Amino acid sequence: MMHAYRSHTCAALNTAHVGQEVRLSGWVHRVRDHGGVLFIDLRDHYGITQVLADSDSPVFAAIEKIRAEWVICIDGKVKARDASLVNPKLATGEIEVYATGLTVLGAVDGDLPMPVFGDVDYPEETRLTYRFLDLRRDKLHNNMMLRSNVVRSIRNRMWAQGFNEFQTPIITASSPEGARDFLVPSRLHPGKFYALPQAPQQFKQLIMVSGFDRYFQIAPCFRDEDPRADRSPTDFYQLDIEMSFVTQDDVFAAVQPVIQGIFKEFAPGKKVYSDWVKIPYRDSLKWYGSDKPDLRNPIKMADVSDHFRGSGFAIFAKLLETEGNEVRAIPAPTGGIRKFADRMNAFAQKEGLPGMGYIFWRKAEDGTTEAAGPIAKALGDEKTEAIRVELGLAEGDAVFFLGGKPEVFESIAGKARNEIGRELGLTEQNCFKFAWIVDFPMYEKTDEGGIDFSHNPFSMPQGGLEALQGDPLKVYAYQYDLACNGYELISGGIRNHKPEIMYKAFELAGYPNSEVDKRFGGMVKAFKYGAPPHGGCAAGIDRIVMLLADEANIREVIMFPMNQRAEDLLMGAPSEPMLKQLRELNLRVVPKE
Repeated sequence: MMHAYRSHTCAALNTAHVGQEVRLSGWVHRVRDHGGVLFIDLRDHYGITQVLADSDSPVFAAIEKIRAEWVICIDGKVKARDASLVNPKLATGEIEVYATGLTVLGAVDGDLPMPVFGDVDYPEETRLTYRFLDLRRDKLHNNMMLRSNVVRSIRNRMWAQGFNEFQTPIITASSPEGARDFLVPSRLHPGKFYALPQAPQQFKQLIMVSGFDRYFQIAPCFRDEDPRADRSPTDFYQLDIEMSFVTQDDVFAAVQPVIQGIFKEFAPGKKVYSDWVKIPYRDSLKWYGSDKPDLRNPIKMADVSDHFRGSGFAIFAKLLETEGNEVRAIPAPTGGIRKFADRMNAFAQKEGLPGMGYIFWRKAEDGTTEAAGPIAKALGDEKTEAIRVELGLAEGDAVFFLGGKPEVFESIAGKARNEIGRELGLTEQNCFKFAWIVDFPMYEKTDEGGIDFSHNPFSMPQGGLEALQGDPLKVYAYQYDLACNGYELISGGIRNHKPEIMYKAFELAGYPNSEVDKRFGGMVKAFKYGAPPHGGCAAGIDRIVMLLADEANIREVIMFPMNQRAEDLLMGAPSEPMLKQLRELNLRVVPKE
């Protein structure tokens, strides 16, 4: 007896099925009228099968009425295509189904708000409003299947390494972990609120205190953040990991095979580098202008302040008289022509700078190599040559300069480095390069002049309690990130598992012991009953899939994402609550003044 909807999927038929009576169900991908012969490309999750009906078909007249994206059920007989009509791009390209029966399962009401077939570029707002249509398109459909397969592979790899998967609560207490919480009002406890977890941070540490050795979870995380192209403004998923009795290197050794294996499995045409270098945070900023450097670009910046201090180039010489100022050099191999220097100056001006100083080396009339540009003339031959030698540059190369306080110009220098690498074709393509960024500072100055955590507040300070007795800005944490091609993929640390160190660490950031007990009482209590040294990390699932799918926008790999204003255009969120709901929760909406 034939199944109610299908005997085969739309990717299953081949020449072995010729002559068989079959039933297929799916969406009408497109309809083509070839003068008395109708062709339907019928699509389901698995693929496409060509269906045909001529004037002899009992359903010819009915098929004439169907349109794109209708859901239909076709009965028919499998026929072999003529050799000249075989479509090698389709798994079913050697056959077609001659239609003898048709049932409309779901018609389209009116015109489609956006097409599914073809590469028509529609506004993102339309695509998100009709996400269910957008997801039918090949590119997005394939991205979601890639994501599903990546998650499955991650789980298999983690289990193979002896990790166990545990689930942690979604409704919990508010915790200062670097972003704004989403608060959830309590009906049973008027005036009190739960929070959606920014990450399972405290729970995964409690799992270690509870005696479980290796934990992982594909964890949903909720943060009320400003959106970026590589960050969702509301929620995201991460591979959450924690391990007991480990050092920083133990965590690295456990994580690398998983991440490296995923990239090798799902990016078969690209090179995946296995040499994961360790770069101290401050060196990463100095060399690359970023704590998530793109190492596909070989350019390495350098501090050349000593060459300009007291020199004839008055702008930089004067600037260096102020303590804390620097002059940073960005080498540009093969960039030694005036037109390129002008393009980079234009780039700097777009970033809000007056321009970038430069030197380039060219062949002189006597055949020797000479330095050109205003800086070279003011600096003099000796210092200019010293810069060239230090940076390993030669004829046909250039160098650009930025000066001032590093924290002000560093990010722009990093952008300029990336732009130079792209413009000159120096950035390696079709590969993934990884680097562990280590030795993050534990604290940073706030805009108000105070001290706050610069990263995860639960990291162990290097040097323990003794390190916290001096200048907080000189304390480093056992905190690390994994960078890949200019993106942060992983963040983690060796945890602070001793109450006395935790109290002191939070005290320096302005949190008294009573506040620590109030906010982290469960974890502090647990640490007083025998806590093992432990550490871990979390890898961004969305960002990993974004890199593997070669997408620049993270919303292209999330099934139902928010837009740039943190709105769900499909479901209509956020929405105004009903008065009854507010009363049950003892809430009242007060307009912001």
